[in-house]
Amino acid sequence: MNIRALIVLLFTVGCCFSQQSEMSKKYTIDINQFNGSILLHNPDITHLITAHPGGVILGYNRKTYGAKEWEALYNYPDVGYSFIYQNMNNGTLGSNYGLYAHYNFYFFKRNLQFRIGQGIAYNTNPYDKVTNFRNNAYGTKFLSSTFLMLNYHKENIFKGLGFKTGLSVIHYSNANVKSPNTSTNTLALNVGLVYDLDGGKEIAYIPVEKKKITEPIRYNIAFRTGINESDVVNSGQFPFYIISGYADKRLGRKSAVQIGTDVFFSNFLKGLIDLQAVAFPESNVSGDEDFKRVGVFIGHELFISKMSLISQLGYYVYYPFDFEGRVYNRLGMKRYFGDKIYGSLTLKSHGAAAEAVEFGIGIRL
Repeated sequence: MNIRALIVLLFTVGCCFSQQSEMSKKYTIDINQFNGSILLHNPDITHLITAHPGGVILGYNRKTYGAKEWEALYNYPDVGYSFIYQNMNNGTLGSNYGLYAHYNFYFFKRNLQFRIGQGIAYNTNPYDKVTNFRNNAYGTKFLSSTFLMLNYHKENIFKGLGFKTGLSVIHYSNANVKSPNTSTNTLALNVGLVYDLDGGKEIAYIPVEKKKITEPIRYNIAFRTGINESDVVNSGQFPFYIISGYADKRLGRKSAVQIGTDVFFSNFLKGLIDLQAVAFPESNVSGDEDFKRVGVFIGHELFISKMSLISQLGYYVYYPFDFEGRVYNRLGMKRYFGDKIYGSLTLKSHGAAAEAVEFGIGIRL
């Protein structure tokens, strides 16, 4: 599942590369060394925080100059790819090798750079019930990974060579595709160099022509699916299905707000309900509880080219079995194919506890 997510991400950024005219292509590379600490976001990983992880972040970037409207709207960001090697400096956790698609956004006269990347990482020493039972952070070799960088960024100080330094956050998780999955988050200080492959040549930015966008309320129907497992190790992976209906209203060129409902058919809950009824009588679970849930949510959609980023906050109004609380959230991306059809890749969680990676398709009427 995570491999398919990476293919979607790399294809999307690859399209951004290919859609530029020959006159506006400019590339940079950067290398950053980092050292940091694993954050204690969950007391269950206390035994894994024994040293300071470190590694290298490599980046390949293509600058934008306004050939597409969205580029100017977002202050001419970069699109690119990153590679991260991270030594966790803990024999139980092993090392991670990650490949990402990323965007670089600029602020304060382009001296402050914010990078967000999403991709897949390979872990060298995941959980094994016999040989590595202490690794409750990574239940699989392949992990979904997100990283953020906030850097002071100065290009072309001397003959195309520049400098950058700042903070990075690197997250690894398999999103409960398989247990265990307590995940890790690394907060690190990074310092590095950036090199302009074109020797610092200047290209003029194309200013944006502001267009007012007005739309009536639009209605959406979406179907999402995937596989996941409960927090009980070796309880089995099961498919889930989600049907969503919601309305959205554009607030302008960049944003829309949403309100709607989700119906969840989460098959992994069937086994968890049976287990608690038999093994944990103090939980007051009879075994007859319904595995389905219904939620209502509000959300926001941020449009970037044919892609958009979505964030939703929901509350279960039908909640016959208690699993991680009534409040849930969803973060992810959509890719539009024409004006009405879209695909989506989202992460559903309860606070910091991931429940599932959702692959979806929808129609916006």
